[in-house]
This record gives sequence, structure tokens and C-alpha cells, in this order.
Amino acid sequence: MSSRGLFITVEGIDGCGKSTQASLIACALEAAGHDVLRLREPGGVKISEKIRAVLLDPANGEMGDVCELLLYEAARAQLVHEVIRPALAAGKTVVCDRFYDSTTAYQAFADGLDRDMVARANELAVDGCRPDLTLVFDVSVEEASRRRSDRAAEDRLELKGLEFQHRVAAGFRAVAADEPGRVKLIDAGGPIAEVFSGVVAELRTAGMAVSEDDAAAALATLSAYQGKC
Repeated sequence: MSSRGLFITVEGIDGCGKSTQASLIACALEAAGHDVLRLREPGGVKISEKIRAVLLDPANGEMGDVCELLLYEAARAQLVHEVIRPALAAGKTVVCDRFYDSTTAYQAFADGLDRDMVARANELAVDGCRPDLTLVFDVSVEEASRRRSDRAAEDRLELKGLEFQHRVAAGFRAVAADEPGRVKLIDAGGPIAEVFSGVVAELRTAGMAVSEDDAAAALATLSAYQGKC
């Protein structure tokens, strides 16, 4: 066994609850003794955050699909180069909110770009740096839209509408069907704690010793944070 750290990614349509679950995963793994680094895509480092601002700005509605693809890959390549690969080499556990499966779902399945081309672009960006475990939070597009209604404003991708989100959801399910060993579908339609129980089960199946106390500590941390908001 090498000393490389664990690389976990979380995926799903906008409003599926993945960011909340990413926080819980990070807290539970920290409680279990892991040295955890939590990241998001696009973003995570200065260059990638600047690209994120361009990608999500509703004012950039004229952006072409290939331009969008290449910007995502550029942000990803910098994050892998600057943070993810060094962190894994140091034995850290990396939890990333989105990674290349989002590009497959959004740019290939939803936007209709050639899937082989998208796969090659993904590989160029990550240069062999692939997740050990990917959790896709599966929820109906209508429920996800309802959850997003509390947000102040929609970003450029959310403004593409519900039919676009349906294609994204189908893309994520196809990714899970193609790579069942790495990609696990999580029913995200229920309460946060119920969804997290499914997450913990998958973490344990993947060999991560997350105890009931570790999971409870994560939920307590989330509750305390929400109570301050």
C-alpha cells in the first residue's frame, strides 16, 4: 500500500445538498482521525477562483460550450497542480465539492458536447489524478429547484432551466452506471441526517472507519453552525 491520501468527490445537480454533505463528510473524517482538506470546483486556489467568477457570472450568457469546457478544465488543472496532488502525496484526505464527473454530466450530457472529447479534456486536466470514491447525490430536479428558491440569485448555469437540469441528472446517473465501483448514487431526497446515514454506509464500505460517534459529531457541528446563521 502506498502512503497516498484518499480522494473523495461529491457530485449532483444544483440544489441536491452535496455541499452540506461534503461538510459533514469532512467533519466525520476529521473526527475519525483523518487530516482532511476540503475544496470546491471550480475554485479552490486564486487562479481557479477567478475562472469560477467568469464561468458563473450571469452576464456571460454568450459563452460558447467549448469555451466553457476549456475554462472548467483550466481551473481544474490548476487546482490539481497547486493543491490536490501535493495534498494526496502528503497523505491528506481530500474532499472536493465537484470534479470531472460534473464536466461529463454538464458539458457532455447536458450541453451535448462529444463525450470522447470531454473525456480527453478531463484526462488532460487531471493527469491521472482520479478520485477513490465519488458520491452522487440523487434528487428530483423539482425538489432541487425548490431548495434553490431560498438563494438570493441564480448563477449562469442555474439559469439554463429545468430541462437542462434533467439532462444533467441523467448524466450523473449514467456516470454512476458506467463506474459502479467508484461512483455511488445516494438518495438525497430525505432529511440531512437521513441522507448522511447513507453516506456513512458508503464510506464504511469503501474502508473508512467512521464510527457512530464520528457521524454524530459531524451532525452536531453542522447544527451548531446553522444555529449561528
